Amino acid sequence: MKKQPKLTLIGAGPGDPELITLKAVKALALADVVLYDALVDPELLSHAPQAEKVFVGKRKGAHQFSQEEINRLIVDKALNNGHVVRLKGGDPNVFGRGAEEVEYAENFGVMTSIIPGIISAIAVPAGQGIPVTRRRVAESFWVVTGTTSAGALSGDIRLAAQSTATVIILMGMGKLREIVSVYRECGKNDLPVAVIQNGTTMTERAGYGTIDTIEEVVRKEGLSSPAVIVTGEVVKYASALAGYYEEEFLEDEFLFQNLNLLPFLKRG
Repeated sequence: MKKQPKLTLIGAGPGDPELITLKAVKALALADVVLYDALVDPELLSHAPQAEKVFVGKRKGAHQFSQEEINRLIVDKALNNGHVVRLKGGDPNVFGRGAEEVEYAENFGVMTSIIPGIISAIAVPAGQGIPVTRRRVAESFWVVTGTTSAGALSGDIRLAAQSTATVIILMGMGKLREIVSVYRECGKNDLPVAVIQNGTTMTERAGYGTIDTIEEVVRKEGLSSPAVIVTGEVVKYASALAGYYEEEFLEDEFLFQNLNLLPFLKRG
């Protein structure tokens, strides 16, 4: 009996294979085919022991499949094999083109469902001790792509740079010089910046600086894609900087006593 065509779009999380959801693991166990991306830890494929595994990763300058080919492959595998799991890094609907894949599959009568994933924009800074919001420091945060589908710098970065919000830039390493230039034009030369490569994985590395120094930090540390860029005052709370900003932070000692942060800050 032929299986009913089905697509399950799954967010695999930011990189650490343990940061996938239980619901996603259960869906993988029922998959007939898994189409997985470059940023997916291969360990996750063990949750789908009976499934055919197809790598469809796309990385800058080295595309295994075009998006159009991936769309057609999803439908072909679903119609001929049954349950297709599309396994994508982070969350499939955050710069992951998940909505396009779902729409394409539905046009061919394929049933679809989406299982969200933990997004790198929040999880990667958290892994370095950086909260994307914090009382009296940052009331909101932006998540912006550094590079648009046309290869240009996103215009939203200029808007975000003018705010007091934390700004998390994904896919922005190739545009770092332009990003820095935008912030300088806004008078944000001394704004703290973090660049975190391979966040939440065993090969995670990070560099810290300001708008004026971050390019040199990236060059000196040899940081590259995939990386998350974080700008904003919350960067000062990174675990690696504990003690560095101690004098400034302790001006509000009452706040830190209430939050039990004094021991944390003094450990540096």
